[in-house]
Amino acid sequence: MITLTGKKVSEGIAIGKLNFYKRDTKEVRRIYVKDVEKEVMRFQKARQKALLELKILYDTAAKEVGDANAAIFEMQQMILEDTDYIDQITGIIVEHKLNAEYAMQKATEEFIATAAEKEKNYVQGRDVDVKDVATRVLRILSRTWKDKMLTDEPFILAAGELYPSEAVQLDKTQVLGFVTRYGTINSHTAILARTKGIPSVIGLGEALKKDYDGKTIIVDGFEGKVYIEPDYTTISKMKQRQEIDHTQTVNLERLKGKENITQSGQKIDVCANIGTREDIENVIRSDAGGIGLFRSEFLYMESGTKPPTEEQQFQVFRLAAEAMGEKRVVIRTADLGGDKQVNCLDLNGDPNPALGYRGIRVMLEKDEIFRTHLRAILRASMYGNIAVMFPMISSIEELRQAKRQLEKAKKELKEKKISYNENIQVGVMIETPAAVMISGELAREADFFSIGTNDLSQFTLGMDRLNERLEGHYDAHHPALLKMIRIITNNVHLEDKRISICGDLAADLEMTEYFISLGIDELSVAPGQVLGLRKKIREIQ
Repeated sequence: MITLTGKKVSEGIAIGKLNFYKRDTKEVRRIYVKDVEKEVMRFQKARQKALLELKILYDTAAKEVGDANAAIFEMQQMILEDTDYIDQITGIIVEHKLNAEYAMQKATEEFIATAAEKEKNYVQGRDVDVKDVATRVLRILSRTWKDKMLTDEPFILAAGELYPSEAVQLDKTQVLGFVTRYGTINSHTAILARTKGIPSVIGLGEALKKDYDGKTIIVDGFEGKVYIEPDYTTISKMKQRQEIDHTQTVNLERLKGKENITQSGQKIDVCANIGTREDIENVIRSDAGGIGLFRSEFLYMESGTKPPTEEQQFQVFRLAAEAMGEKRVVIRTADLGGDKQVNCLDLNGDPNPALGYRGIRVMLEKDEIFRTHLRAILRASMYGNIAVMFPMISSIEELRQAKRQLEKAKKELKEKKISYNENIQVGVMIETPAAVMISGELAREADFFSIGTNDLSQFTLGMDRLNERLEGHYDAHHPALLKMIRIITNNVHLEDKRISICGDLAADLEMTEYFISLGIDELSVAPGQVLGLRKKIREIQ
């Protein structure tokens, strides 16, 4: 038995024969053409056919995995309608009298390389999507390509990397799981795998050999491991895990539409934490009561060398608002710095990042970027129930400065006659001991509160929770932390305001009953943890 370790993408166990995806890669040759107008027309016809295919793909994906995930193919259509891209291709054909296939290949390489310079943020970090689009047009131009992924029985798919258009077409009845050599956990392919519920492990590197084609393997999406030709003991263990997981999933699905209420009649809201637009569909599938924490910093982390524009941010926030309808969407302003470094802003290296230049401190200093961010949130507030929340607040003055920037952003929109919700609610993240001690004063300045237990725990204990050497000392249930949560809850409720918990502790089922006894109004967890938490709540006496 051979064991490979990669990155876990989608949980679950898959057992079956390995089948390598055989994507034909016809060599693109450089050929001179006499009639350049005819060649340009040939390219344009292929482009139009590709656009039609992408439209059909979008409709198919929207039905199967929801609008948020189907948006991948809207973005691919944008690429094929990008005038710079089209002009590059036709320019090579006309100026150099070269065939459309070669022009397509060369222009694609240039388009990816210059995306940052030309401020095409929607392309940056999406090289796979651009290549996917180019491959589609090249296939249409050649008319002969066929992708081979057929067997007589269900199988586990292996590939160097899967394109999103390939991942969305995976038939769950045919593809038991998939493994790849390359890819990232935040790629569109990974997101589609999670949404479809196909057990997946990526990033196995060259250890995933083509020699394993046809062999029996196990994909352990819980641990990020792959077993090649597993022994009897491993197969038995994994089959047992598979059965347990299936039973748990079926039982939890029955809780959709049910209330988060204890047997004694005490209610608590359960919402979901997300980081990207692709997570929105998972919130809907999880039957969460709303988005309790939208980590907007991921928009900056994925934007390359330039910050996301107001329009780009607005479109994502609007999608979240519309998808949730009347349910509330709490957008935390970008919590940058610390372990969330970005290429688009100069945050300078901190000797102690967790205690340094981060959170609201960054945005208050970069006020132009902050107001752009706030304008996008305000504009989206017209399309649903959006609230804004400020992270890492440690003083009354910081909160007041942030609110002043929000008022300036409102004024800027008003001058341009752009609509927004005048009464948008303003919240505060409680993440520092200082914020705990002044939580009563803060409660008179803000509309709602959320406790970020991850940071609050490490600041209270003076320990980096990611430091492996401190693992034996780190106590997520430390009495001091629990007492702080009680103090915050009491102070906030005295001002008749709402309080939620959105850190990892919110999903700790050992703490659920304690939080309910304190009167916590809301727990916000990862989408996949919503139903498990609901089950726990409904079991409490």
